Amino acid sequence: MTDFAAYGIPAAFAAFVWWSSTGAILFLDGLPRRTFPWSMAGASLLLVFALVGLDASSRETTVTAAYQAFFCAVIVWGWLEMSFLMGFIIGPRRSLSHPPTEGFQRFRNATEAIAYHEFALVIAAAIVVFLTWEAPNLVGTQTFAVLWLMRFSAKLNLFLGVPNLSAELLPEHLSHLRQYLTRRPMNLLFPVSVSAASVVATLLVAATFDATPGSFEATGLALVSTLLVLAILEHWFMVVPLNGAKLWLWSL
Repeated sequence: MTDFAAYGIPAAFAAFVWWSSTGAILFLDGLPRRTFPWSMAGASLLLVFALVGLDASSRETTVTAAYQAFFCAVIVWGWLEMSFLMGFIIGPRRSLSHPPTEGFQRFRNATEAIAYHEFALVIAAAIVVFLTWEAPNLVGTQTFAVLWLMRFSAKLNLFLGVPNLSAELLPEHLSHLRQYLTRRPMNLLFPVSVSAASVVATLLVAATFDATPGSFEATGLALVSTLLVLAILEHWFMVVPLNGAKLWLWSL
């Protein structure tokens, strides 16, 4: 295997899984609401297989196990995203009101609107860590950590204010959440969050090329670092004059 294939294949795989899984969730969320229980039932079945697969792959340090751990972690995350976007796990505040434009009360209202989902994320993270605790393959845990931390950063930036909100990705039954999105040129958190993530991504990419091409270490690092780079790209879509939602127009 050439060096290009050794690094390029896992990077392409990570990008495809990121793009296609997001599109699949948006497509299912765009179907009539009567289909949501069926979609969640299917996703829950996949969740069981993903948790079993995550547990099994964590004990192996093969290239296949790296792919399996990554994919299983994305499925776990996908279940959480579906439960949120379909309105099953959100928060107690679901009314469409006019919260204060500034201040702690607005932050409290926004937190209450997604509180149950945030709690579900904590539980899921604990399960992922438990299944992979002291295991030699931590690709699944690292994947989930990237998804969780970068999504948390994105939520804060959307709340504090960015030029591009991509509010069209929020379904109508979650329209009350749009009142917590703020459109403004920039906020102080954005450069900090993007810079910190970029430093970590640079270190991961460097470690990827330092590892033996085609090895478990190189494959796992390539998968996780690609996902982080894509998450940083999603952050930039919030501020550059480009509509990142066009990547998933086929699913809307």
